[in-house]
Amino acid sequence: MKKFFPALALLALLFIPVCKINAQSSNPKKDIFPQGTVFYENIPYANDTLKKHLLDIYLPPVKKSSYPLIIWVHGGAWMLNDKYADMGYMTNTIKAFIDSGYAIASIDYRHSTTAPFPAQIQDCNQAVEYLYQNGAKYSLDVSRIALIGFSAGGHLASLLALSNNNHVKSFYADGGKSDFKIKLVLDFYGASDLLTLKGNDDKDPKNPITLLLGAMATDRPDLAKKASPATYIDKNDPPFLIVQGEKDESVNPDQSINLSARLKKAGINNELIIVPDAPHFGVMFDAEFIRKRIFYFLNQYMK
Repeated sequence: MKKFFPALALLALLFIPVCKINAQSSNPKKDIFPQGTVFYENIPYANDTLKKHLLDIYLPPVKKSSYPLIIWVHGGAWMLNDKYADMGYMTNTIKAFIDSGYAIASIDYRHSTTAPFPAQIQDCNQAVEYLYQNGAKYSLDVSRIALIGFSAGGHLASLLALSNNNHVKSFYADGGKSDFKIKLVLDFYGASDLLTLKGNDDKDPKNPITLLLGAMATDRPDLAKKASPATYIDKNDPPFLIVQGEKDESVNPDQSINLSARLKKAGINNELIIVPDAPHFGVMFDAEFIRKRIFYFLNQYMK
């Protein structure tokens, strides 16, 4: 896991937090979106004042009564970055989403350095529930919700979707359960099994897995299992498109290979793309051949 933190620390430097977005702002991500995109910024989703309990909504410029929704869950080893992360190297994909009539909501969640697991999945569930309950306010078609997540965000998106029908009380801030359903998961190099994730036996107390769980995975296999998306796979789960770098130095490719195999065994439609020579993140994942498969799945499950 020694390469995990430096790589993501560098990524964090590329995505400097921005406190305000609107059509007239100097937001460094503004140019990613097509002209006329409607921005709703820094919406509090948890009825509190925490900066990590905010989300942004991006609506296509073409006015419609409602838009299918893609929820963006950023990466950063559960300890870095914010709701603008990963956008900088996925510019063509973001433009394609908006141009094709999809709304995007990008969510923040508490870092593991502030609150250990399950705070992160509680926040993600609360953010999605907010969007579901307030869909009409923002012209969102909440019957069509997809998740896209990167690295730690891929883990959280997968965990949220796969545990959605298991009603794990500790995954919800109020101990309740969600009303929303997830139609599709686009998982970019997210961990699926923390017990087999590279570096889970690293004794460094600043190891990302240890910081997430509040203990080494090898010392708390029960907690590592609870935090692993693969734990919750069953026949009622949504389809997955899984994208993994062949030379990922942080999330071993077996994480995605095994997730795909387990989903297939459960009868869940999924596809695994191994990107040749690709590292843990970067512009190689914004490729046209990946985008074609993304839209194949969107067209099949979000229409």
